[in-house]
Amino acid sequence: MLIVTSEHLPGCEITAVHGLAQGSTIRAKHLGRDIGAGLKNLVGGELKGYSELMEQSRNEAIERMTEHAASMGANAIIAARFTTSELAGGAAEVYAYGTAVTIA
Repeated sequence: MLIVTSEHLPGCEITAVHGLAQGSTIRAKHLGRDIGAGLKNLVGGELKGYSELMEQSRNEAIERMTEHAASMGANAIIAARFTTSELAGGAAEVYAYGTAVTIA
């Protein structure tokens, strides 16, 4: 499945538009990451535990979006985007969406 952020694919013809493809995941922080992040805040630097959590979340949201697009008969997703939102209790949602299309 080809996934792009652009609205056009040079050299490809869009033969069908299937609609919105979407996928999301909700993840919560865990105590070990929170303790490490608190210590890192004192000295500065990347919060690797949170970076890894967000990468896993993005990958899962993309996988679910791809499965949704494939279930509609698409072989590509154009105009792909991400959004995140914080939920109660230290949980966050990562939402991936785009337009499912068939390209030739």
